[in-house]
Amino acid sequence: MVTAVVGANWGDEGKGKITDMLGNESDIIIRFQGGSNAGHTIVNDYGKFALHILPSGIFYNHTTSIIGNGVALNIPDFCREIKEIVDRGVPQPKILVSDRAQIVMPYHILFDECEEERLAGKSFGSTKSGIAPFYSDKYAKIGFQVSELFLDDESLTDKIRRVLPAKNAILEHLYKKPALKEDDILSTLHEYRDMIQPYVCDVSSFLHQALKDNKRILLEGQLGTLKDPDHGIYPMVTSSSTLAAYGAIGAGIPPYEIKRIVTVVKAYSSAVGAGEFVSEIFGEEADELRKRGGDGGEFGATTGRPRRMGWFDAVASRYGCRMQGATDVALTVLDVLGYLDKLPVCVGYEIDGKVTKEFPTTAKLAKAKPVYEMLDGWKSDIRGIKKYEELPENCRKYIEFIEKEIGVKITMVSNGPKREDIIYR
Repeated sequence: MVTAVVGANWGDEGKGKITDMLGNESDIIIRFQGGSNAGHTIVNDYGKFALHILPSGIFYNHTTSIIGNGVALNIPDFCREIKEIVDRGVPQPKILVSDRAQIVMPYHILFDECEEERLAGKSFGSTKSGIAPFYSDKYAKIGFQVSELFLDDESLTDKIRRVLPAKNAILEHLYKKPALKEDDILSTLHEYRDMIQPYVCDVSSFLHQALKDNKRILLEGQLGTLKDPDHGIYPMVTSSSTLAAYGAIGAGIPPYEIKRIVTVVKAYSSAVGAGEFVSEIFGEEADELRKRGGDGGEFGATTGRPRRMGWFDAVASRYGCRMQGATDVALTVLDVLGYLDKLPVCVGYEIDGKVTKEFPTTAKLAKAKPVYEMLDGWKSDIRGIKKYEELPENCRKYIEFIEKEIGVKITMVSNGPKREDIIYR
């Protein structure tokens, strides 16, 4: 059986914890898209970790972790993260990398930095991890696939010579930067080959056999629905599909094998980077929620940037769950809200004088104003509670109100950062 864990919103929903938790009952855990541009924070018996490229189930001895073909593979980041977790006492993980995955090159990061610098105040809020230039090259068919690292030097050099003229024209004439050198690129590819060689595998064949053997497979998504390039707040989106449907493509399995889609929804809203955010709050109100939120505050796991804060957005979350095809919902960071007397929930958008509950395209979203419904807070600490019935009444009312608004059963409620801080319904 294949289960996908994906985000309903802008990312940062707490997917890492849910993946880490569900990893206990999985045999294989797969990252199927994205790269080192966003992170998952994990708190377990080994300590607190911010993972960027490794799957969140990496801490289990019984699992095989996989970097799928849909991932933007930054090889130095991948090897560094493995070393970092092993140095902190985590057993050497069993991990495989698809021979069809493509590689983030140093010049992808350079182009990302140059473009953000050129756009200045009108930038897309990139993490400068090279993701957009990487995917641009992938779909322009000038990227380097892991399998190509093992070509002879003559073949590699021939490809480098086809790629560099266009790159250097842009670097020198648009960005006013030094040209890339053929020998440097070849040297980098040799270095990457030696680093990644122990992990390379025909992943689609491996998974084909795993499905025959009834292995339990977990797909781990990065970011959330609203960052999807087709269905999100374009153009302030990421460059790979964040939807569970893409899991079949990015891992190399048939789409009908995905039976369960756990969509993670945050009990309030947060976002990193630019883009429309209807229920956003500011000033002291935002600072207080940011300070109390997440695990040690709401700051990007990759960038360290303060996250933008907002109240729960039922319009965006319902849309996010629908686009993911959610079979059930995990509601996270509920414990953070215990300090509030009242809980605003955005239940509609007012656009040009009319209220809608449908999530619109970005042009209309820019004009949207939140329509709130106020719920009573529970004014207590709910960490440590294991049974749903033991939650304060107003806390249960908040959960059930959200469930009714999004139209999907909330089967898990996270009330703390640790793996065991979970309530099953």
